[in-house]
Amino acid sequence: MLQQQYPSKLLERAVAEFAKFPGIGRKTALRLVLWLLRQENGEVEQFAEAVSRLKQEVKYCHVCHNISDSDTCPICADPRRDGSVVCVVENIQDVMAIENTQQFHGLYHVLGGIISPMDGIGPSDIEVDSLVSRVEEGNVQEVILALSPTMEGDTTNFYIYRKLAPKGVKVSVIARGVAVGNELEYTDEVTLGRSIMNRTLFEDK
Repeated sequence: MLQQQYPSKLLERAVAEFAKFPGIGRKTALRLVLWLLRQENGEVEQFAEAVSRLKQEVKYCHVCHNISDSDTCPICADPRRDGSVVCVVENIQDVMAIENTQQFHGLYHVLGGIISPMDGIGPSDIEVDSLVSRVEEGNVQEVILALSPTMEGDTTNFYIYRKLAPKGVKVSVIARGVAVGNELEYTDEVTLGRSIMNRTLFEDK
């Protein structure tokens, strides 16, 4: 297959950078770059500034590890949230998906991944120890395991359950209204909301 020829080295470099995005091929990258070229200078500068500030200034909540503009995210800082219930999720997208259901009013704990030996991800690579520390503080009464119902998700669920079982905290898992093998962030809001509301004790699984 012939390599595409570009009339400009600057264009080629920009396309190469956009093509690094997940799910973006070189053809799509070229369309995005050409679209940017058609915009006013001010629009492009705003785009560049937004990306630059995102990387330089974004923080991770010191409590739940969610993305935030400050050291404590708005959810953890909200006094109306139920701090006795913590929902454990894989990533930030899952927090957003569950929040969109408007069915959960507790706090979150973002693991930043799930245990996957095939990908070289072990328990020490995700935020399990900080979850245990939160439980040991004594304010948490229930931990909801809301990980995607995949083999890796179930493995992570079991590992966390084993770590929390001696702590005397209630550990539940979302109902399997979410189809086995599906990613949580792609589940529709109604199904996901019902799964949160109809959660079951992990030990009953």
